[in-house]
Amino acid sequence: MKVTVLVGGVGGARFLQGVLKLLSADALHRITAVVNVGDDVWMHGLRICPDLDTCMYTLGGGIDTERGWGHAGETWSAKEELAAYGAKPDWFGLGDRDIATHLIRTQMLRTGFPLSAVTEALCNRWQPGVTLLPVTDDRSETHVVITDPEDGEQRAIHFQEWWVRHRAKVPTHSFANIGAEQAAPAPGVLEAIESADIVLLAPSNPVVSIGAILAIPGVRGALRTTEAKVVGISPIIGGRPLRGMADECLDVISVETSAEAIGRHYGARSATGILDGWLIHDTDTAEVPGVNVRRVPLIMTDPDATAEMVRAAFDVAGVAL
Repeated sequence: MKVTVLVGGVGGARFLQGVLKLLSADALHRITAVVNVGDDVWMHGLRICPDLDTCMYTLGGGIDTERGWGHAGETWSAKEELAAYGAKPDWFGLGDRDIATHLIRTQMLRTGFPLSAVTEALCNRWQPGVTLLPVTDDRSETHVVITDPEDGEQRAIHFQEWWVRHRAKVPTHSFANIGAEQAAPAPGVLEAIESADIVLLAPSNPVVSIGAILAIPGVRGALRTTEAKVVGISPIIGGRPLRGMADECLDVISVETSAEAIGRHYGARSATGILDGWLIHDTDTAEVPGVNVRRVPLIMTDPDATAEMVRAAFDVAGVAL
């Protein structure tokens, strides 16, 4: 069975754990994760890919489980030395162990390897059990148009500055996927969607994770034409995200923070959208025209609970395990 999952960030990585838990007993299954790169950024001369690394560390057993991101057993000597030099930016912390990953990635990129090949090489160490594909090898960064609280002027800043430095608590007007229009899907991305037996949208941020993936030309079209059923999982429970700041992002694009509103935002494939099925938490309600909506427990307390979510998605798609 070929399973393709569109993912971003901590929630996406934990969802992939459930997919692996459900399917890993059979070596014939092939799981491909198409991963958001909109969060990627150059920092202190290093190329940082937060979502790719979170998936890689989580599935490879190297994640800091308390934080949900970054390397386990991390130390911060380099961060302290950068601060002593007054290096900017000073709001983004690079852990010592994490820096090793960024160094290898940056060296390979500067040698001429595409990000997809670099990711494959990094995964040779971590053995995540799934194929991690950046949605594109090209630049496609999420930037945010804000009103600068210091001078009142509107300007665009990188998503990481908005998210990490400002915690999304500044007047925000819009998101822009810089470079997306000129980007091409990375090798294997469209094939993974088109040849899948089922495509899943992880409960990742619908604006800056899944939305940034959909901004790459060809991805939305592949989702609309694949013979596989496309099933999404709501990231909202009881009108709020359990993790992250999806509500702030949804406010910016004038979408209500609810399972129904996000389902309608994605839309039905029978119309002009991308969904065949939509899983919502068992305490929520939603009506999405043209989409098979199913209520199931969606709290990812552990890989076993998450695996049951994935099982429900297969059931909604009519795909037998």
